[in-house]
Amino acid sequence: MIGDFATTIATVVIMAMSSPSAMLKPETFTDKVIGEKQFSLENRYAVKSVNEVMKKNILLNLAYLNGTVTKRSEIDWTKVTSTFHFEKTLKAGETFAYHEIVRPEYKGSLAFTTKARFNASDGFLSDGYLYGDGVCHLASLINWAALDAGLTTVVPKDHRSVAHIPDVPDDFGVSIYMNASTGTGANNNLYITNTRDKPITFHFDYNGTNLKVYVTELI
Repeated sequence: MIGDFATTIATVVIMAMSSPSAMLKPETFTDKVIGEKQFSLENRYAVKSVNEVMKKNILLNLAYLNGTVTKRSEIDWTKVTSTFHFEKTLKAGETFAYHEIVRPEYKGSLAFTTKARFNASDGFLSDGYLYGDGVCHLASLINWAALDAGLTTVVPKDHRSVAHIPDVPDDFGVSIYMNASTGTGANNNLYITNTRDKPITFHFDYNGTNLKVYVTELI
């Protein structure tokens, strides 16, 4: 009986080796790009010195989002302004908010924010007008890419009444503001909810000139 059992095992092994189709194959997944937008960080403002401030604020905001910077003392501008690629994933039903002061209806689904407050304490720069100038450009690019991907976004206050954002149609502009000490800013935020039935991933890619945001899902 033991001999028959051993013979059966050997037969199964031989069949599996001789016939690859008889073996279980791991399931494979492919990322499909469902939305993509980009702009140049060299074209944020016509005055070069102001453009440089806005560019650095955008890249610093992304460093906070990526987690490579968590406080002002960790800022290394050489690293912050270097090329990069990173990803952030939203599961089905989850929401991304641009900053931590959110409307009550999003508190239960909130997955992550950019984790920055856009002020001097966080290391953001001023162009002489305000600290953090430029983060509205980043929020607008993310909003534009999300809408291109068919996701649901809520923009309580657009940027049309403030200023035109270069390379971004006015319909996609976002006004960002928060004051952590007073808890205000929920209506100057960006909310993106994954209304699909599977996770979606935001990719942030900077090549030294252009910043690209694209969205993928598994198929």
